[in-house]
Amino acid sequence: MERGLIWLPLLALFFGLAWAGWNEFQKVEAYRSWAEGFDRAKYDILAVLGQKDHQITWGKATRQGMVDLQTFSLQDVKEIRLLVNGEAIDEENLPRKSKSIALEFVFPEWQPSVNVPFTDVELAARWCRVLRSLG
Repeated sequence: MERGLIWLPLLALFFGLAWAGWNEFQKVEAYRSWAEGFDRAKYDILAVLGQKDHQITWGKATRQGMVDLQTFSLQDVKEIRLLVNGEAIDEENLPRKSKSIALEFVFPEWQPSVNVPFTDVELAARWCRVLRSLG
């Protein structure tokens, strides 16, 4: 009986991990169908990002699909900056570790800037280079 009580938390952990895996799989599948309409797209746990011509769309992935989607034109963007730990950095000198990574799209004064979060600084730097070449 004692052995059964010892294994019970492990069984609960197993079911929790299985549910988390299924949940993430559903998000990726929803992202995959959403990303088909874009020239370039990225998925991570923080945000989804899609680029079609000069239009950028970003939001958050859920099992039901993408939510909180925002779309804007790169032609309206004044500057694209790579932010690491809240400070703009040069893409050529990437830090090894960072707490927060984002691409900041700076618009004219009448419109607030948009920060798209990333989990990988190298991926964010590649996106920054590509989007700057388009803008």
